[in-house]
Amino acid sequence: MNVAEIIQRKGSEVATVKPEDPVSQAAGLLSEKGFGALVVSADGASIDGIISERDIVRRLGVEGSSILDQPVGSVMTSDVRTCSSQDSVEWLMGMMTEHRIRHLPVQTSDGLAGMISIGDVVKWRVTELEAEMGHLENYIKQGW
Repeated sequence: MNVAEIIQRKGSEVATVKPEDPVSQAAGLLSEKGFGALVVSADGASIDGIISERDIVRRLGVEGSSILDQPVGSVMTSDVRTCSSQDSVEWLMGMMTEHRIRHLPVQTSDGLAGMISIGDVVKWRVTELEAEMGHLENYIKQGW
């Protein structure tokens, strides 16, 4: 299975905020959408950064609630790793594990095509394993 198949099943919605928007707005959008991360984009198509629940909580722990009035650009992660629609689930697992990240924007030549979370990857990997298990059970039941 690859990223395109996951996006086809889950949808391609990508919520964005602008770098100058206040962190409180990003937090509200995260809550409203039930997402764990937002793409930071000045134009709604390019990727300037990413801001996650984790980014906000870590800064809250250090600076307190004053960060809620700061611009998203001051809290976001600027070095954003992305994936393509052709990347495999196995590649995603390796990338997310190696770099300890939970969200990967899907970038194509046309721009943003979706967002993949670690939950999406786990869900589809479990689905694959269940299918494999079913095939093996059928094979065994048929009597080798």
